[in-house]
Amino acid sequence: MSRVALIPWGNVIEDYLDAIGVSLDAFCDEMDGGWLFGYFAALRAVGVDGVLLLISSGVSAPERRVHRASGVPIHVLPAAGAYRRLRRRVSDPYGWNVGKMFGLAKPGRLRRAALAPARAIFPYFATPPRALAAALRSEGVSALLCQEYEYARFDSCVAVGRAIGIPVFGTFQGGDSSFSALEHRVRGLAIRASAGLVIPTRRELERVHRTYGVAREALAQIFNPIDLAEWSPIPRAEARARLGIPDEARVAISHGRIEIHRKGLDILLAAWAEVTSQRPGRDYRLMVVGSGGDAAEFGRRVEAAALPGLTWASEFVLDRAAIRTSLSAADVYVMTSRKEGFPVAPVEAMACGLPIVASDANGVADILADGEQSGGLLVAREDVQGTAAAIMRMLDDVPLSRSLGVAARRRVESKFGLEAVGAELRDFLRARGARDL
Repeated sequence: MSRVALIPWGNVIEDYLDAIGVSLDAFCDEMDGGWLFGYFAALRAVGVDGVLLLISSGVSAPERRVHRASGVPIHVLPAAGAYRRLRRRVSDPYGWNVGKMFGLAKPGRLRRAALAPARAIFPYFATPPRALAAALRSEGVSALLCQEYEYARFDSCVAVGRAIGIPVFGTFQGGDSSFSALEHRVRGLAIRASAGLVIPTRRELERVHRTYGVAREALAQIFNPIDLAEWSPIPRAEARARLGIPDEARVAISHGRIEIHRKGLDILLAAWAEVTSQRPGRDYRLMVVGSGGDAAEFGRRVEAAALPGLTWASEFVLDRAAIRTSLSAADVYVMTSRKEGFPVAPVEAMACGLPIVASDANGVADILADGEQSGGLLVAREDVQGTAAAIMRMLDDVPLSRSLGVAARRRVESKFGLEAVGAELRDFLRARGARDL
């Protein structure tokens, strides 16, 4: 079977896992779902196997593991030694300025000038080129897909791919700006030297074409896939019985990473405050499910707000069956993000038959291309009143919410299924130079 390798965004995998409270062992043994394993499942559906490459600060030598749920081989590669040494001096490896990266409250002009080059080159040290090349060769892959082309790892992977003759592709999951001026200058060269980019959203596709002058045929608009067999609703009464929710309650739900500003969770709380103030005495409920880097601050805000009907399950749920139960028990899914790439969570909710109320963050308009006929209501970002009004419309009108839920499931079936997306991915990679696919 032909094989494609995927490598996630970021410097080391622990930067992601630590934020959600998941160990590397738990990732390999328990974690599933999301765009990453969705890609593997979609490719496998059309006869293309996969391998996952992780860069880690927790191993001293390359390790080969297997992802328990999918059977996908995992190469865990140690971060380069130079990166490990520099990391000890860095407070925030993703800080958007010198002060934040190096933990300096008010660095002077000379200090900023002196540290700027270190900040610019720091993310390039994370990827170990020799270990990466060895892993790609050992697995005999036909292509390498990098999560996010707007980051140093993509540039490094393109260089490795060119050196060993493997085409490298980039995927878009939310990164739409360069980390530094150096990176911006390198990025155009890397993108044009790559085999192509997979971009789910029309807005981002146009930005890349405009900014980097990439040929249209090197850009493919392909949605993130979802396993419709895994993400399907269970009977509402059964789901509610498991969770102890009475039949007469009307329930909104939001699940995902707890990042207050990016995910607009302050907007969610403000909108729910508006809903409960305008619908006093009604059994309206909001379930928030997830954890992340802002969990402590979000917990303080939830406690201070003391909003009626609001519950928060502060955990990153690895069990898809548990998430599916929560979604099946709800009446509407709410997403209030300020910034997204191509969000998976609302598509999961739609697959479970839920209508969605969503901000017009990047990617959402592509999901709801036909508005209500696609199964949801689109609201302007940061519009508390508009979000509250849309939630109340869904909770107040049972026939409407159910009909939009049917439309949502139909939309996912037609555009996001594994076979359909897998065929698009395979055909694009093959057309852009991936052999043996």
